Amino acid sequence: MDKIKILLAEDELSLAHIVRESLEDRDYKVILSADGEQALQNYYQHAPHILVLDVMMPKMDGFEVAKRIRATDTQTPIIFLTARSQTKDVITGFELGANDYLKKPFSVEELIIRIKVLLTSNRMLVPDNISKNNSYEIGNLLFDAGRNTIAHGINKWGITARESELLSLLYKNKHQVVPKGILLNTIWGDDNFFNARSLDVFVTRLRKHLNADPNVQIINIRGIGYKLVY
Repeated sequence: MDKIKILLAEDELSLAHIVRESLEDRDYKVILSADGEQALQNYYQHAPHILVLDVMMPKMDGFEVAKRIRATDTQTPIIFLTARSQTKDVITGFELGANDYLKKPFSVEELIIRIKVLLTSNRMLVPDNISKNNSYEIGNLLFDAGRNTIAHGINKWGITARESELLSLLYKNKHQVVPKGILLNTIWGDDNFFNARSLDVFVTRLRKHLNADPNVQIINIRGIGYKLVY
């Protein structure tokens, strides 16, 4: 199977190389562009599956690149990277056809999760490699995603279906930060305040279920999301 191609347009070379290496470590093929004109040329030459465009670039900014692409292509997902924080800039980006918008400084792990979401057919993160009939080791624990159980040695206990769904997503992206918004939209279907409070409650419950192995933790990355580590 061919690798997923990501066009990354970023004129800050140190950041560009960090992001590229992180993406390549996850088996993506990265087409790096140092300015807007090169990004547009690479788009037509390589037909990437997704574009990650810095807004402020030399020769042609990310907004103009997106505008030209959207004139003929309304399907390829576009993520804008920007240091701009004004609401009007965010609105401009979405009006030009952006699918997502990430403000600098950002977590590379968060960018990767957003890329995964946009590359799914329904724009939602779904746990792959989680079978209804299989169990998965999380440290010294055995998690059965189909039966909604966790076992430690001879002890086994049940968890709710929603707890199982949440743990599945965290397990699939283990050691990576999963943004709260993605967890909420994927599991609850809405990222409103009340669902956000529910998410915090479910994380607290899961932590208690996972306490049997002290090396297994769900870490709160303040202002971003949660990460399962062990």
